[in-house]
Amino acid sequence: MPADSPASSKNLVINDRVTIPAGDLSWTASRASGPGGQNVNKVSTKVTLRFDLRGTEALTRAQKLRLRKLAGKRIDAQGALMINAQAERSQRQNLQRARDRLSRLIGKALMPPKRRVATKPSRTAKRKRLENKRRRGDQKKARGRVSQVDD
Repeated sequence: MPADSPASSKNLVINDRVTIPAGDLSWTASRASGPGGQNVNKVSTKVTLRFDLRGTEALTRAQKLRLRKLAGKRIDAQGALMINAQAERSQRQNLQRARDRLSRLIGKALMPPKRRVATKPSRTAKRKRLENKRRRGDQKKARGRVSQVDD
């Protein structure tokens, strides 16, 4: 991890109860792809932020599972979450962007999913549903062959 950036040694504060220690984060810089002229060929501005999801003690087991599900293919074989940022022209801005993305992702994982409360349809709803079914059935029956009436 490059040590020249102040963001490299900071803890990542998610909310008032959860803070990711700086020791669980590491990052590397590499050359970015895309347009940028000579700058893109000379300067390593792309940042890959690595969060040790498997080894961190800042999150509970349930939070880690939710984060793993949210992260999808961004988890590597060692159980680390990888975030890439290369939109900005400076390494520092890309690092901050990657830290912000990681913070938002962890924030989503901290919220437990809402429990579904089982409900039953009301008597009126059942009656309306059956009326609509009967009306629709009658409408479809009316589309059948018309019989000839003898005079």
